[in-house]
Amino acid sequence: MRATAETVVLLSHKSPDSHINVTVEFGEGEGKVPLDKIVERAKQHQPVPKATYKMIQEYVEKKYGFKVHTAYIAEVKRNLGLPMYDAPNMVEELKQPRRHPTAVIQNWMRNRDVIEFLGLWERLHNPSFKPLEFEGFRKQAGANAFTMSPKKWIEATAAIGIVSKAGRYGGTYAHSDIAMSFATWISPEFQLYIMKDYRRLKADENSRLSLNWNLNREISKLNYRIHTDAIKENLIPPELTPAQVAYTYANEADMLNVVLFGKTAKQWKEENPTVKGNMRDMATMNQLLVLSNLESYNAVLINQGNNQKDRMELLRQLALQQLQTLETVSLNNLPKLGIEM
Repeated sequence: MRATAETVVLLSHKSPDSHINVTVEFGEGEGKVPLDKIVERAKQHQPVPKATYKMIQEYVEKKYGFKVHTAYIAEVKRNLGLPMYDAPNMVEELKQPRRHPTAVIQNWMRNRDVIEFLGLWERLHNPSFKPLEFEGFRKQAGANAFTMSPKKWIEATAAIGIVSKAGRYGGTYAHSDIAMSFATWISPEFQLYIMKDYRRLKADENSRLSLNWNLNREISKLNYRIHTDAIKENLIPPELTPAQVAYTYANEADMLNVVLFGKTAKQWKEENPTVKGNMRDMATMNQLLVLSNLESYNAVLINQGNNQKDRMELLRQLALQQLQTLETVSLNNLPKLGIEM
């Protein structure tokens, strides 16, 4: 078997500038190339297959758990300077006339739900919005003959949520609320991402609120121990019976309940027979924070020898002052401690 390099040139449909004759003999014996080694060498030098968009999508989904659009893959490849290859259907797509972005926006604005959404947004944010003109559009929206464009919408209703500029550097711009509504309309995938991210943010928010409430509840329990120790050392004589001791503790605890909540634990339970737990379990974060301060302050007053009537008046003043202060402060604006949630 003989082969020459001229074959390669001929297959490429080019005319050779010069000829170099190379003779290769296959078979067994001296100076010949064994056929079995040809197959091995061919496998070793086999070109690595190119990673297709589908292969990249499958890899990302398997490794990171979400699907990525081919447009994002192309953008990353372009930014990294990687070679770009035409998709199999690219030639067919080029034959079809591409829709202008303005036509897509106009098609979106033809929908009745979109017109109602834009009108509601303008009513909330635009005091100069023209409601009568809007009502006319709302009644026509959705009909086959109805057409709408950003320019027509702005001029007729004095809308500010959408801005349309002509010229070389012009275009259609919108508030983020409206832009996201448009994006969810043209891309169901984007809408799912928004829904997923919203659920994640709500879960994080609930987790932080729950953490703050539990923290204040634990602080209140610690101060309760300080409170009971002060009662034990100053208000409970050694000769009292266990029932009398328990009454003394409950009496002081109910005094704090009356100061903060305006009622005793028994009164609250009678008003809420179906609710599990006690009134302190149902307290807000601000109430729990004030309660922990009241327990500490009451322990100080007990150690100073103040009677219950005087202590109750002082504690009531403190509770009102702190509740009013906390109502003007948002816990979300307080600096975070240590761990970023």
